[in-house]
Amino acid sequence: MPVKQTTPPQAHDILEKNPAAIYLDVRTVPEFTAGHPQRGINIPVIFFSAPGQPAPNPDFLKVVEANIPKDATVIVGCQAGGRSQRAAEIMAQAGYTNVTNMQGGFGGGQDPMGRVVPGWRDAGLPVSTENGESVSYTALAVKAGVKA
Repeated sequence: MPVKQTTPPQAHDILEKNPAAIYLDVRTVPEFTAGHPQRGINIPVIFFSAPGQPAPNPDFLKVVEANIPKDATVIVGCQAGGRSQRAAEIMAQAGYTNVTNMQGGFGGGQDPMGRVVPGWRDAGLPVSTENGESVSYTALAVKAGVKA
């Protein structure tokens, strides 16, 4: 099943119009901590075990399922759009019915045709550095019984 696609301004509109919508940031904890879309929660889809060495987060789906209902409206974003596309596919395969990938991510990227898509930050959308208990990977992992 193909995953729906959106741009950062469209994602912002969805989040503004639907207070129950969730922005799932699948970047690493340090990327998220440095700044993320307002209302974002952090569940990394990959970790970097060594510089430039990505490894899948084996608990990604378990933590997602413990924190996000299957019928929730979820916008999935990362730095440029690649990791979020993969995360959205994993969620759709697990039965999530309203998952959308945000092309361009937080920092900007390219769409499937190779056109530049400005990221959330460059589009001038609200950025937060709030990393409290309700949004951090550590807190979300605890709900799933996973050690972050």
